[in-house]
Amino acid sequence: MAKARNLILLIVLILVADQVLKIWVKTNMPLSYHWDTSHHPLTAYDRGIRPFGEDAEWAQIYFVENEGMAWGWKFGGEIGKMSLTLFRMVAVLFGVWYIREIMKKKQHPGFIVCVGLIFAGALGNLIDSMFYGLIFDESTYTSVAKIFPDKGYAGFLHGKVVDMFYFPIIRSHYPEWMPFVGGDEFEFFSPVFNIADASISVGVITLLIFQKRFLQTETPEVKKSIETSTRVNDDVQVS
Repeated sequence: MAKARNLILLIVLILVADQVLKIWVKTNMPLSYHWDTSHHPLTAYDRGIRPFGEDAEWAQIYFVENEGMAWGWKFGGEIGKMSLTLFRMVAVLFGVWYIREIMKKKQHPGFIVCVGLIFAGALGNLIDSMFYGLIFDESTYTSVAKIFPDKGYAGFLHGKVVDMFYFPIIRSHYPEWMPFVGGDEFEFFSPVFNIADASISVGVITLLIFQKRFLQTETPEVKKSIETSTRVNDDVQVS
């Protein structure tokens, strides 16, 4: 029971931190980042926050909204958006059942924590998709959204996911000799993400690194028999 409480506490803490930051960004910042038709990041509006000082361009808080997929890609218009949200709902419901099962089977604590991190991240982004269209009005590049307006910017299941962490640690150009991309701008790390995304990534990466330790099963001890050439009969006692 204590382990269950600890896991629930971890999931709740991630959800609260994720949603508090998203709501703060949504209600205090205009959109500050957008994508061109080739899905390359463009910092067209320099309204990001640099928590480590104005010269620290490698760590920024930029307000981005997307349809729920990475890199700002859309998935089949409105129908695709709803399908993606419904898929997330099914995945979250499956996650509830799966966490209960692995805890009943007393799986490795590290494995349970990783599954909890992935679950918390999926649920955090699902909340955006389900409710943000109802409780916020539209964010633009020139105005800040209001919470609980008379009318939201979208219906149920059609909300946009809020991202804000942007870490362009390296900005350079590909060498000219490289085919297709020679001379083009290169940026690492270009994705903009949120706490929920980070929770999913940490859970998945940790699982990949420690999968043998987390998923190993104990093999029963096999009693070794001793081979002997001594003839055994009823008159001989074998110890």
